[in-house]
Amino acid sequence: MARWTERLASMWAGSRSTLPYALTAPPSAGDEKATRTGSVVAVETLGRPVWTPRDYQTFAREGYMQNPIVYRSVRMIAEAAASIPLLLYEGVHEHEAHPLLDLIAHPNAGQTSADFFESWYGYLLVSGNAYAEAVLIGDRVRELHALRSDRMKVIPGSEGWPEGYEYTANGRSVRFGADADAAGGVSPILHMKLFHPANDHYGFSPIEAAATAIDIHNTAAGWNKALLDNSARPSGALVYGNGGGRLTAEQFERLKTELETNFQGAKHAGRPLLLEGGLDWKPLSLSPRDMDFIEAKNAAAREIALAVGVPPMLLGIPGDNTYSNYQEATRSFWRQTVLPLVNRTAMAFTGWLAPAFGSGLLLRPNLDDVEALTFEREALWRRLDAATFLSRDEKREAAGYPPETSA
Repeated sequence: MARWTERLASMWAGSRSTLPYALTAPPSAGDEKATRTGSVVAVETLGRPVWTPRDYQTFAREGYMQNPIVYRSVRMIAEAAASIPLLLYEGVHEHEAHPLLDLIAHPNAGQTSADFFESWYGYLLVSGNAYAEAVLIGDRVRELHALRSDRMKVIPGSEGWPEGYEYTANGRSVRFGADADAAGGVSPILHMKLFHPANDHYGFSPIEAAATAIDIHNTAAGWNKALLDNSARPSGALVYGNGGGRLTAEQFERLKTELETNFQGAKHAGRPLLLEGGLDWKPLSLSPRDMDFIEAKNAAAREIALAVGVPPMLLGIPGDNTYSNYQEATRSFWRQTVLPLVNRTAMAFTGWLAPAFGSGLLLRPNLDDVEALTFEREALWRRLDAATFLSRDEKREAAGYPPETSA
């Protein structure tokens, strides 16, 4: 045991390398900087893919594909975020035309910018992770592709940071390095993840946080479907009252078969039941009020919407009075859910792609195209116009526009 401890200590002490440029200050001559905790994270997984510790297929199937609240919530966020165009700045100067803008507008032959980013945000919300691949031809980035999150695995290096990624489909795997390509200056894979408090390599899906509520909502829908299939009323009991006797095994099986064949299902709804031999039908009633059935389903729907980030009012969930009006809920949706994702994406793509197209470039979302924020913009403009202590250029800067001298 002591030898193994010494080996670990010497290995951790000896594994020192420079962190990625975005995470450390420029090292001085002869110095190397490295996290002392990263090697602990990766000591058991060096060189091997780290699989996602949860079932993405379950989230996609039972969440997005089978639950209308999850489906609508993810679609609303992904479509809203993908509708915001990205602007390119170099200092205070805005580029109207640039190769980077052309790449984002036409990421690949099969997708427009809206299609690409809708997939990007959809994967991020369903799995907590989003991956994009940069395709280089020569020394230029020619295409961008959004990759399925369940097919991508992180390969951690000796310092705990990803040293590569492995993408598997149809039984075949492709490995990508995590370092920037020497020719294009761009890493082949961009990985953006939502914060996960218990995992070092993958993000946390909001669907996982709402898993219990999704199960309740899906079970309630299944209950309603089964109720409709059985003539939309609770089942009952057949009581055998012939002198306190009991049905024989043959009589029991015959009665069970007749009920399943002739009286179950929507097409047999309302068919009269013919009883013989002392049988008596006793209906059993379980009222929705006793089970608080409808309210439980609506409460689950609200929990799902809040976990994903959509005000319940926007989804038409009854009984929700959190917002005073629909307009206020819409502004909350854009400010608290959509814009943070778009800003994170713009910063991530700036750090990923901008070095290949020149220094000093910065991608920013164009919020002037967001109709839901029109009221806020007009209020800001009125306040700035009434501010007599600000110059015209200072007002333009406060409103997010460059000074007239550099416009």
